[in-house]
Amino acid sequence: MAGEPNDVRAQRAEAAKLEMRADLERTIDERVERYLEVGYQGVVAGEHFAPASGECIRLYRDGYFLSAVMVSQSVTEALWRFVLERNAIEVTGDRLEMVPGLVERGILSQEIADALARIWRSFRNDVHHLNPKVAAIPFRELARRNLMDVARIERELFAVTFDNGRMVVKQPQYWDLRPDGTTTVSLRDMWIE
Repeated sequence: MAGEPNDVRAQRAEAAKLEMRADLERTIDERVERYLEVGYQGVVAGEHFAPASGECIRLYRDGYFLSAVMVSQSVTEALWRFVLERNAIEVTGDRLEMVPGLVERGILSQEIADALARIWRSFRNDVHHLNPKVAAIPFRELARRNLMDVARIERELFAVTFDNGRMVVKQPQYWDLRPDGTTTVSLRDMWIE
């Protein structure tokens, strides 16, 4: 607290460290399991939403399920707008009504369409506005499903292979490729060019 003597602050800091270490030790196996079960895409385009997507994984890993649901919904909205922009498609009504046409045109796979629909139907308004209904939502399960769906979307949009150490993108319209073939990517917690 502001204005407390340094020795009291140091004691409080040491107690907080001990508590945090104990919590990490007690929960490390669960965190690792949650981190691995999502199956996230390791490299995505270095777009404005990439840090939020990586943070969403860490929220779920660390057991912040309500927050993970909120961020997964926001990331999904950003991915939706990104796909529309990159394909020069104007929003023409309800998202769910637009999706079948995008599947027919080959812009989205049915798997992505299903993932988008599940996330959009994941109590978005109740969660966003913290309506009383949130008290009954199974957030751990919902967060897991949403993150697995975000991972499905990102794996398809940002699919890459590697050829002699060089990254080859499968859908170049979703990457800002420079004339020399380089791009900015997000490796979740680290940015490289």
